[in-house]
Amino acid sequence: MDDFAMPIICNPLKYKGLAHNEEERDRLGLRGILPSAIRSVELQVEASLNGVRSHHTDLDRYLFLRTLQDTNERLYYRVLCENIEELMPFVYTPTVGQACLEYSQLFIRPRGMFLSEKDKYSIFKVLGNWPEKDVKAIVVTDGERILGLGDLGSNGMGISIGKLSLYTAVAFIPPSALLPIALDVGTNNETLLNDPFYIGLKQPRILGKRYDEFIDEFMKAAVKRYGEHCLIQFEDFGKENAQRLLEKYRHNYCVFNDDIQGTAAVALAGILSSVKITKTDVSNNTFLFFGAGSASSGIADLLSLYMIEENFPEEDAYDQIWMMDSKGLLVEGRDLSQINPSNKKYVKKFPEISDLGEVVKKVKPTFLIGASAQFDAFTENVIKSMPTHQTPTIFALSNPTNKAECTAKQAYEFTNGRCIFVSGTAFPSVTYKDKTYHPSQGNNVYIFPAIASAIIATKALRVTDHVFLVAAKALAAQVTMEHMSEGRVYPPISAIKHVSLAIAVEVAKFLFQEGLATYEPKPDDMEEFLISKQYIYDYDV
Repeated sequence: MDDFAMPIICNPLKYKGLAHNEEERDRLGLRGILPSAIRSVELQVEASLNGVRSHHTDLDRYLFLRTLQDTNERLYYRVLCENIEELMPFVYTPTVGQACLEYSQLFIRPRGMFLSEKDKYSIFKVLGNWPEKDVKAIVVTDGERILGLGDLGSNGMGISIGKLSLYTAVAFIPPSALLPIALDVGTNNETLLNDPFYIGLKQPRILGKRYDEFIDEFMKAAVKRYGEHCLIQFEDFGKENAQRLLEKYRHNYCVFNDDIQGTAAVALAGILSSVKITKTDVSNNTFLFFGAGSASSGIADLLSLYMIEENFPEEDAYDQIWMMDSKGLLVEGRDLSQINPSNKKYVKKFPEISDLGEVVKKVKPTFLIGASAQFDAFTENVIKSMPTHQTPTIFALSNPTNKAECTAKQAYEFTNGRCIFVSGTAFPSVTYKDKTYHPSQGNNVYIFPAIASAIIATKALRVTDHVFLVAAKALAAQVTMEHMSEGRVYPPISAIKHVSLAIAVEVAKFLFQEGLATYEPKPDDMEEFLISKQYIYDYDV
């Protein structure tokens, strides 16, 4: 094989597969290396889709797509972008959860960076090993809370890779500008520690000062290597660290936490659409959160910020929001020393109640929002205890599917088809009493690629909570009367690219308005400006 044939075949950025024409085969030394047929890109897409569909398990489909990404990146993104509704479940949730569980066994070649505690004091140097030097965004996880699956250590890399694939597939951010990172700080998962194939450090998680010093070195090294405009998205950090790290770094770095802020924005958008269906004001509803972790805190805080921005008194806004953790309602008289400090404003003067069904009967929530990772927590008794004078709105946001508080089928059946239902993972349409309902998926993919696109293009230095408020409003504005007539509170995923661009436009305008953007000069046409920055997956002519 000629010296220059192997680099082309091994370079997913350059390799075209059977689309290499006769001239390229001669020039690049591919004559005889490739079979005689020359395929059009349309035929390549068709063959790739046939390959995906021929597999019998979702994990096999995930692996097929990952192999395509590792061999022919432009074809991968063409296939994914043009078939996003069909393929997204195999690239991200729910399949990515299973992929992370088995990541050590599945690992063949790297697609991202693993930074371990062994790299302490040399993280900046190690980052220099990444071949792309102009990194615009990083998705980083320490693997402690992967979806609802718990501590998966270095296996969490699958999440970082999946998120960044959607940066490109949804918002057309160039993949060369994106870097997935897994911070290997050990794991407390005994199964992984005893697994001979585990790819991470076989040691308990580092804690306290030792952990903080490692994270701090990473943050400083990333900015030193890639500049202060480099966006850093925190993903699936444990509850003890997620909010704390966000608060620590948000004022001095371009950073956000998708589990907290992205989830909050997509949930708020769902709430804003839901009240259009029920024809009520947000402030005239009562919200009960089952689960008081970082996701619930983020949603509650953005919801209360929205009400305050709409001139609803601050204390009244907090009064509309109730929270319940594994020990019961957050009420005065309980030992609340371990709760998230931001949740203290939602503590009520109310009797202590630990049973969810009893809480629902007493509080009478019109919105029941689950972010607990407790499968089947929203039982028939719980759901039927919601007020009957108003359309019950049920958000079962935990994922993957086996962590959802209830299924779409259960929600519609328990309410005689009266409810609005939103889930964190996708559920199929449900036919109940001759009517078909289309459950909505509160997927963060509506939010984080659009926000990243706006931040990268405008060279923003900081990401405020108001950015997510703007994104939530922009997403809700994309929900049409036709969508709502089908019970949807989000646009269909098939429209995600158009929706993402519309959100990015509004966020970019806000970033310039608030002086957070540093790109000069300010574009006259924001949509045209963002489109000009988009990745093009066409082959070189």
